[in-house]
Amino acid sequence: MNKNILIGITSSIASYKIYELIRLYKKNNCNVKVVLTDNALNFVSPLVLETLTGNEVFNKQFNPRTNVEHINLVDWADIFVIAPISANTISKCTQGIADNLLTSVFCAYLTTKKPILMAPAMNTNMWNNPFIQENIEKLKKHNVVFVNPENGFLACGATGEGRLSNIEIIYENTIRCLYQNKKNNSKKIIITMGGTKEAIDNVRYITNFSSGKMGSSLCKWAYRLGYNVCCISSVELENKPYKIIKVNSAQDMLNAIKENDFDILIMAAAVCDFKMKDKFQNKIQKENIEDNLKLELIKNPDVVKEIAQNKKENQKIIGFCLTDNDLINCAKNKLKNKNLDYIVANEIETALNTDKNKVTIIEKSGKIINIDLDTKDNIAKKILEVVCD
Repeated sequence: MNKNILIGITSSIASYKIYELIRLYKKNNCNVKVVLTDNALNFVSPLVLETLTGNEVFNKQFNPRTNVEHINLVDWADIFVIAPISANTISKCTQGIADNLLTSVFCAYLTTKKPILMAPAMNTNMWNNPFIQENIEKLKKHNVVFVNPENGFLACGATGEGRLSNIEIIYENTIRCLYQNKKNNSKKIIITMGGTKEAIDNVRYITNFSSGKMGSSLCKWAYRLGYNVCCISSVELENKPYKIIKVNSAQDMLNAIKENDFDILIMAAAVCDFKMKDKFQNKIQKENIEDNLKLELIKNPDVVKEIAQNKKENQKIIGFCLTDNDLINCAKNKLKNKNLDYIVANEIETALNTDKNKVTIIEKSGKIINIDLDTKDNIAKKILEVVCD
């Protein structure tokens, strides 16, 4: 990513969690510097921060070497992430008070129009204080992005909203601030992922080998690029910054898509083609079966075809094709027969349960785009650049 990230840390018991945030930034080739308030020194170690970042930690308003440290930091940074930010510092930032290095940096940084992200952490009653909420709304009007705190057990012993957001969510929002095209903010994108499950009895089901990795990468990059993402998944997902709808069967997935509006639909899920004609009402007992058990299967609804038949003029629908025989012709037929705008063709040996893939994107116009073997994260970004353009 190779970006310069300035982190501001204020007084909070949650400050130690920023060590992990720095690790994530550094792992993705970011340069990191840290500025601390005086009270933050009660919770984190400058020595640890300097070791993790490889850079000097800044705290003093007036440095013997330069009296414009805050301006130097403003010029250097691509984004200013204040995490955790206290109620006190939120209020100072809102009023333009610059009585320490961190608030001085903010005061100068706001006018640059470069992204600012704040992740609050505080007691529930402080978070719900109407003045704090009013101050947050004022900052949002100046394009400050907030990653709201979570609901949970707090250091003070109370339970409620106020706990610092999950570090991975702060990280993903940082990347979104750096990469997003704000024109995408109003566009709704649904991405389906994982292999659907069709019940045989109360404990068994029919499914496939799909891991959901391609869909997960598509969701990640769609969010980073600024889209309003809804993920409809058969796979359990946690700590994601976008909307998730958990489904099991093909019919569940079809219903979920129908219930949510979209501008772009990407059907990356591996939907089971067949389901039980009649599900067994109770668990099948092996002792009650002789040598063979016969299951009568019927076709599932064709989810993408049914949605595409009723698509609106301004909607785009992208399908996926997975086969081990005559892939391109199979994909072209599906593209036409299902009324799709694009189809992404991939072969079984490179697509299932791997971290890499290679795909061929076929447009409705007939244009073919080959994407060579790469990580699924990189493939996902390239797919979105083509189909969402």
